[in-house]
Amino acid sequence: MAKIECSFYSYTLKLSTAMTVILPINENTTVQKMPVLWLLHGLSDDHTAWTRKTSIERYAEKRGLAVVMPEAGRSYYTDMVHGLDYWTFISKELPAIARKLFPLSEKREENFVAGLSMGGYGALKLAFSFPEKYAAAASMSGAVDPYSFLTSVKNDKERIDIINNVFGKLKSIPGSDNDLTALAKKNMRKKIKLPAIYQCCGTGDFLYGDNLRFRDFLKKSNIKAEYKESPGTHEWGYWDASIQDVLRWLPLKKPSI
Repeated sequence: MAKIECSFYSYTLKLSTAMTVILPINENTTVQKMPVLWLLHGLSDDHTAWTRKTSIERYAEKRGLAVVMPEAGRSYYTDMVHGLDYWTFISKELPAIARKLFPLSEKREENFVAGLSMGGYGALKLAFSFPEKYAAAASMSGAVDPYSFLTSVKNDKERIDIINNVFGKLKSIPGSDNDLTALAKKNMRKKIKLPAIYQCCGTGDFLYGDNLRFRDFLKKSNIKAEYKESPGTHEWGYWDASIQDVLRWLPLKKPSI
């Protein structure tokens, strides 16, 4: 595998940003477009978190899978009300830049998205917003219901800052394109085929209740999804194990390397 720390200018964000990319390599010098996992970080992390705190490079190598890990700040993968347009960056500009720089497949069946916590929300938001672009999406300990999370603790300065900077007003979330259930329902009304969905959460996680409700919503809506829970909290030991499950679950063809 090759691990690349890539700094570049984003015309959407109007600043320099970065992504960490891991690419499978072998003795064959023929450049082939690779299946790719777009792997998203959580609220307090950055583009280096997955490679620093898990063995994602080693796990991806076994599957012959490229992994792109972008920087998204504390944006909740949105175009922030008071901040930067991270949703436009992640959903449109980033894939275009990454594919220009690296041999990454554009085929739906070879594109997957996953993330932890805030990144789990972002992964499902991408999958439900652009179901034609992704074959599968996985949420690990996902902040799948930002409205519930942000209202569950009153007078919490960190959550108040998120509301003000990211969403502007809490009441703007339900029914909007920042509401995963609303996005899923929109696809159902249009009879659009959704990507395969994987959802997992530790039973000791503070987001466990939100994940159970989202699991039940998917089941009630007849949206096919694989759900897994096990003992665990909101921490990297759980996510290091979870990403291995996700990679085994992905509908990848037999690796060519």
